[in-house]
Amino acid sequence: MGYSKFSKYNFFFLIMVFSLALGQKNDQILNDSASLLSFMAGIVSDPYHALESWNSSNIHLCNWTGVGCDQKTNRVVELDLSHHSLRGTISSALSGLSFLQILDLSGNLFEGKIPAELGYLLKLNQLSLSSNLLDGKIPIELGLLHKLKYLDLGSNNLSGEIPVPLFCNCSASLQYMDLSNNSLSGEIPMNNQCELKELKFLLLWSNNLVGEVPKSLSNSSKLEWLDIESNLLSGELPSDIVSKMPKLQFLYLSYNNFITHRNNTDLTPFFASLVNSSNLQELELAGNNLGGVLPPIIGNISKNLAQIHLDDNLIYGTIPIQISNLGNLTLLNLSSNHLNGTIPLELCQMGKLERLYLSNNSLSGVIPSAFGNLSHLGLLDLSKNKLSGLIPDGFSNLSQLRRLLLHNNQLSGTIPSSLGQCINLEILDLSHNRISGKIPSEVAGLSSLKIYLNLSNNHLHGPIPLELSKMDMVLAIDLSSNNLSATVPSQLGSCIALEYLNLSRNALEGALPSSIGRLPYLKELDVSFNVFNGEIPQSFQVSSTLQKLNFSYNHFSGNVTDSGTFSSLTVTSFLGNFQLCGSIQGMKSCHKKRSLHFIITILLSLLITPIFCIVGYPLVLRSKFRSQWTGKVAEDTEQGEKKEQKYPRISHMQLIEATGGFSSSSLIGAGRYGRVYKGVLRNNMRIAVKVIDSKTAGESFKRECQILKRTRHRNLIRIITTCSRPDFKALVFPLMSNGSLENHLYPSDGLRHQLDLAQVVSICSDVAEGVAYLHHYSPVKVVHCDLKPSNILLDYNMTALVTDFGISRLVKAAEENINHIDESVSYNSTDGLLCGSIGYIAPEYGMGKRASTKGDVYSFGVLLLEIVTGKRPTDILFQQGSSLHEWVKSQYPHKLEPMIDETLQRYPQGDTVPSDSKMWRDIVFELIELGLMCTQYNPSTRPTMMDVALEIGRLKQYISSPCNFVAEDVTTKD
Repeated sequence: MGYSKFSKYNFFFLIMVFSLALGQKNDQILNDSASLLSFMAGIVSDPYHALESWNSSNIHLCNWTGVGCDQKTNRVVELDLSHHSLRGTISSALSGLSFLQILDLSGNLFEGKIPAELGYLLKLNQLSLSSNLLDGKIPIELGLLHKLKYLDLGSNNLSGEIPVPLFCNCSASLQYMDLSNNSLSGEIPMNNQCELKELKFLLLWSNNLVGEVPKSLSNSSKLEWLDIESNLLSGELPSDIVSKMPKLQFLYLSYNNFITHRNNTDLTPFFASLVNSSNLQELELAGNNLGGVLPPIIGNISKNLAQIHLDDNLIYGTIPIQISNLGNLTLLNLSSNHLNGTIPLELCQMGKLERLYLSNNSLSGVIPSAFGNLSHLGLLDLSKNKLSGLIPDGFSNLSQLRRLLLHNNQLSGTIPSSLGQCINLEILDLSHNRISGKIPSEVAGLSSLKIYLNLSNNHLHGPIPLELSKMDMVLAIDLSSNNLSATVPSQLGSCIALEYLNLSRNALEGALPSSIGRLPYLKELDVSFNVFNGEIPQSFQVSSTLQKLNFSYNHFSGNVTDSGTFSSLTVTSFLGNFQLCGSIQGMKSCHKKRSLHFIITILLSLLITPIFCIVGYPLVLRSKFRSQWTGKVAEDTEQGEKKEQKYPRISHMQLIEATGGFSSSSLIGAGRYGRVYKGVLRNNMRIAVKVIDSKTAGESFKRECQILKRTRHRNLIRIITTCSRPDFKALVFPLMSNGSLENHLYPSDGLRHQLDLAQVVSICSDVAEGVAYLHHYSPVKVVHCDLKPSNILLDYNMTALVTDFGISRLVKAAEENINHIDESVSYNSTDGLLCGSIGYIAPEYGMGKRASTKGDVYSFGVLLLEIVTGKRPTDILFQQGSSLHEWVKSQYPHKLEPMIDETLQRYPQGDTVPSDSKMWRDIVFELIELGLMCTQYNPSTRPTMMDVALEIGRLKQYISSPCNFVAEDVTTKD
């Protein structure tokens, strides 16, 4: 009986304990739910409905989007809402998720400060808040997260110093730390007590960090990736530190203020410290002004090394032959130093070398013919040296060679005809040498050239070869400052992709072929200082694409009017042609003489008029009747074609009527595969009609239709309808009242259509949003391939729309239920076409890589730098031989003030904030920095367009809330 009582007592006790425990567990789950709902309350925008399930009472919180629970306790252990474009603030209520182990909110639009309360999530081992709009300081409380293994706060606008506890208190477990691309200042906070022994990845690039690399970092012997480039770090290269990192694979120290041993004269200790890092794959030391000679010990570092960047330093002396021991090297960049001596033959033994940069040094001697043994070589840049002798015949063996840059040397002899065997060559620059002889027909017939041919400033003579017309995809040809003679072949009109042609300072004679004026994309032409004669062909005056012309110092004659393309020219484009006259300002006027010819003309007109009335008028009526009948047949044909019902029906005849018969007065632009006309329909709708050249761009039309049908975004051009017949293909769009960005940056009337800086940022934000949609959210993944100012249109309220998808690539279907694109079109290949326009083309495309989203990021970066600097990328390329990225990077970060001043003068700043406010300077600086990030040579280091859109969206928001911005006192990056 007693035993029975005891058992009964125990049973009730257990029930009570279980009930209390169950109640406590339920309370904890309810607390998790309340924390999540409080977090959701701080979100003001959820464009992709990621949190839709959170609003449902029928769905358990463990099944909410992004929420993960422990199977036993049902407690929330994971919250992953990365890359959902959520906008709002991060609620401190998340600290109530006491079992949380993973918190990932990266790739969103969260703003404000990081809640200090996150430091109370003591079980947290992974925290990622990267690629948001967060500002303020990093909370010191994050140092309480002793179990933290992964911390990523990169690509925000965090400022202030890095809290010491973040490095020291988390040292036991931390393996990955990324604080890169912020505005952090101060020193790297590590002392002897901060032993990050488990650390494998430390990414602090693009901040304002100062001081030396802390000695205690040597305790991190497991480090595999150290990236501290683009800061203000100083002191001697950290030889003692990296010598204790045997597992190091990636070491990036570029663009700081480091020096070498013995007062910047000795590189040996540093390279010696890397000998034990047998896994090292990439080494970047560029832009540090490092002094000393390259020591022989460089050949003893990791045999796995694939890339070395030592460019833009003060390294002198000869190139050591021991460097050839690095047999797996694919990229060697020693450009922009003070190297002298000859090019070692041993470099030609590095069989895996793909890119070799030795430009802008003082190298002398001949170019080794053994370079022809480097079968993988795709880029060879020996420009801006003192090389002499002949161009080797051995280059003909380089089947992968795409870029050969030998300009600004002292090379002599003739151009070897064997270069014509380089069937993949896309850039050939032999300018500013002492090369003589004729242009070989084999080289002139290199149809593979897709970017530019530059043979200027040499001693070439003879005629321009007819074979040059085979370069039907080349974008620029410069044959200026030679001794070329004879007439210009009219066949040059077959170079249909040509945008820039310079034939100046030669002895060319005869008439200038009108076929050149009809080139559909020609923008700049210089034929000055020759002996051309006759009239300037009318085709140049009616061209819709020409922007710069120079006919000076020839023997042209005749009347020149200030209409068409010539309306923007001044007399400086025609100087030295004494037989020219006309209405161009500053040009002598033509004298009108009423001669016998005039009297005969009057008499003939009086005689012909009655004859026309008797005979011609019936013919006109007959022609008009036939035209009406033909139009009716055409309309009937179009009625029978299959068209998607969602598009309005606009016939061919309606388009003819709307555009005045596609008259030249209606022409508003020309793209790579068609021309664009403005028009007005009968219902007064203003339209833009893109007429596709069906002979050469049928697939382009098909591709553009595929994209426009499947994409919908406020920053992409909206199609009204299409019109497709066997002999006519057109796309119809709404007419954008503010034209293109090109019109505003480079107006043809010479008067800048002034944008203010807020509009500039807004336009950049619109473009970034549109392209980010194409890359990440479109039903089909689209690579645009041709981002540039002329392909960005502005509507009535200056909203930017991306247009011209003629050479875009449809990369893959984003969803399985989406019909796949027509496989008959090779969307994944470049189809023999260049992926973009000269100056905007990603460098990897020149190495034969396929179109990718990273190529668009590069083009967008060029666009940013162009807008800020006011310089066309082609101007920099042709005038200085470098890319716009390289030119800006040479002034980054400490020489940008003059550039920023010019930008602020170019774009007024409005009335909301004074024009001298630090806010505007910060914004321009960030645009420059973002442009440089987007145009990095290595595609893998560029941000995504989603990251770019987030960053510019933050700048746009700052402008709209200037008071908040000023109150933040955001620190300018250097």
